[in-house]
Amino acid sequence: MVAITIIGIILVLLAVALTVMILLQTGKEKGLSGTISGGSSDTYFGRSGGSKKEKWLFRFTLIGSIVFVVLTVVLTILITSGTAA
Repeated sequence: MVAITIIGIILVLLAVALTVMILLQTGKEKGLSGTISGGSSDTYFGRSGGSKKEKWLFRFTLIGSIVFVVLTVVLTILITSGTAA
């Protein structure tokens, strides 16, 4: 029961952190026209490579997302296995 509560609290904090990290990232395209035309070569993996802040923000977002999914699966297993009680 304690593990479920701790994982739940971590998931809520991680969800808030992921939301903030996603909102801090700069857009790679300008509006709908970039989506339709396929974008430019000035992306994260493009020739400029982005700034250091953008790279770290991208990495933290990626790692945080993976941790979020793993913790969600673990929480689901704990709840459905009957060890919650």
